[in-house]
Amino acid sequence: MGGFFGITSKQSCMVDVFFGVDYHSHLGTRRAGLAAYDAEIGLQRVIHNIENSPFRTKFEHVLEEMKGTSAIGCISDSDAQPLLVRSKLGLYAICIIGLINNKEKLVEDYLFSNGGHFGAMTNEGINSTELVAAMINQKDSFADGIAYAQSLIDGTASILILTNCGTIIASRDRLRRIPVLIGKRDDGDCVSF
Repeated sequence: MGGFFGITSKQSCMVDVFFGVDYHSHLGTRRAGLAAYDAEIGLQRVIHNIENSPFRTKFEHVLEEMKGTSAIGCISDSDAQPLLVRSKLGLYAICIIGLINNKEKLVEDYLFSNGGHFGAMTNEGINSTELVAAMINQKDSFADGIAYAQSLIDGTASILILTNCGTIIASRDRLRRIPVLIGKRDDGDCVSF
């Protein structure tokens, strides 16, 4: 399954996102990643395979290498994420948790109706996060794109997006099977699975 965590703050949030994502380590054992936004650097991203080494070991260097006042991260049992996507909506990072039962049909419909493409994985599969981003990018806003993607997905997909200006957008799956919780403190907000 997996889990995600995001934070936007008035100060550096890398320690908070590190531990927020690490908390979800019991939910996924294949891939993990972080994306951060800093006003000077822009979006940064790192993804690691965590099959043979835990999240903390693979990502402890991130606290020195990445910086930002907004960040998202994900633990996944399948796809590498968060992905960085450049589209008409701008540059953004995206991660999802859930299960898309009609993935093959959505891929086929997208390829034949839009002339688009996907990066193929070794097993010829398609990254579910990339598929959701492709559906979102067909509309003129994140809100419309997320609603469109959610209307097409048979199954569940809770979505977490970090924009190229540091805004975090979260969407719970339309069937409300996967919770998305929002937390607040004086210097920022967070969102978590």
